[in-house]
Amino acid sequence: MVGNVSQFRQLLDARKTDAILGSLPFFHTFGSTVTLWYPLAEGVRIVTYPNPLEPAKCAALIEQYKLTFLLATPTFLRLYLRKAEPEQLRTLRLIIVGAEKLPLDLASHFEERFHKKVFEGYGLTETAPVVSVNLPDPEPREPGEHVQPSSRLGSVGRLAPGIAAEIREPESNRKLSLYDTGMLWLRGPNIFEGYLHDPKRTAEVLHDGWLKTGDIARFDEDGFLYIEGRLSRFSKIGGEMVPHEAIEQKIIDLLELSGRDERPLAIVGVQDEAKGEALVLLSAVDIDLTELRKKLQEAGVPNLWIPKQIQRIEAIPVLASGKLDLKKCQERAAET
Repeated sequence: MVGNVSQFRQLLDARKTDAILGSLPFFHTFGSTVTLWYPLAEGVRIVTYPNPLEPAKCAALIEQYKLTFLLATPTFLRLYLRKAEPEQLRTLRLIIVGAEKLPLDLASHFEERFHKKVFEGYGLTETAPVVSVNLPDPEPREPGEHVQPSSRLGSVGRLAPGIAAEIREPESNRKLSLYDTGMLWLRGPNIFEGYLHDPKRTAEVLHDGWLKTGDIARFDEDGFLYIEGRLSRFSKIGGEMVPHEAIEQKIIDLLELSGRDERPLAIVGVQDEAKGEALVLLSAVDIDLTELRKKLQEAGVPNLWIPKQIQRIEAIPVLASGKLDLKKCQERAAET
């Protein structure tokens, strides 16, 4: 954790006038490292509020104390669209989200309403947690000077200082090119030493100092990291790896469900005798399966990506951190 605080300090390069809103739960490593230990160790001013689900109060604190850094999850950030006024967030100079994938529609709606760009980062509890982050481009020192970009749309930024990465074949662990899509492995001073009293699980993810993240990823030629999704959020159907998050986003776009305060749907894989797995769409809104299939097919979505069933539920299960509660989603999908 101390190593990750040092890495985050180099990434953020805070000024003496900066101040952070600390509203993320401290029991979550994102909140613990970046909104508790980082400001304490570096002497950055912090204003805390215990509930990120109260965006009106958080926005009032940002305005009252002229805070400059907002660190949140996409789920919590979406609440600001309805509960906060642009003037309240005027002093913010950096907004970083992590813990879950940033939907592009949320980023664009937030920037349109508040005139503030949202930067996405990536991390894991096992990495204490910061691995990479997008940041504002540096100011040119003189007119016309070319500056290297510090962010790229769709990526989670460049790796923090001191972190090494490899891309490996998910099943065989064979090393691939960094530009290939495969399992992301990491090594660095922020990697944990293992799970408490669980040597078997530790041995599954730690090999010679390298951490198997469980995320499918790739790099581009400029070193920006792209997370295609958790391996647990892929289904193997007919021998093909099918990404749940990509399907969710496609359905949200086609049905114009973006901009909502709460997550409208989730894709879950369930056992299927014919093809190994089948997709179930958990939905908190009414969706006609026949109409959805037609729209997906017209959009060129492969048949394997089209959900086999829809399970209508009151709300999509999420954790206190804002992440999708995969276990409860699996339980709900199994009820179909």
